[in-house]
Amino acid sequence: MDALIEELNTKLNYWQPAVAEQVRHCILEIIEMADQDVLDILRTRTVEQEVLDLLDEP
Repeated sequence: MDALIEELNTKLNYWQPAVAEQVRHCILEIIEMADQDVLDILRTRTVEQEVLDLLDEP
């Protein structure tokens, strides 16, 4: 976890301020969802794409 925090801190200082702020906002949303135990009910993008692919099949 320390390596992840270090990498994130480095990137936040490297990215444009608007991008860094957007990343901070997304991370805060993820933390809030984890605190509410709702992350496990969110569909991943991969699963969503698989469903769309199945719907497109003849």
